[in-house]
Amino acid sequence: MKKSILVNKKSRGRPKKAGGVDPVSAVRLPSELAEQVDAWGEKRELNRSAAIRRLVELGLKAKK
Repeated sequence: MKKSILVNKKSRGRPKKAGGVDPVSAVRLPSELAEQVDAWGEKRELNRSAAIRRLVELGLKAKK
């Protein structure tokens, strides 16, 4: 009996990124706070997501 023909199945969806994907954490910010984050980020040429990440890192490093 002949062997079956192997068929490459196409995967669906977006291709996986090398190194994995970080999980998404949604945060609700009051409009005034979002404006302050945006202004802080603009001074450092960061978008809102990067500014929030940086501010969280700085907050976690701060001494109590």
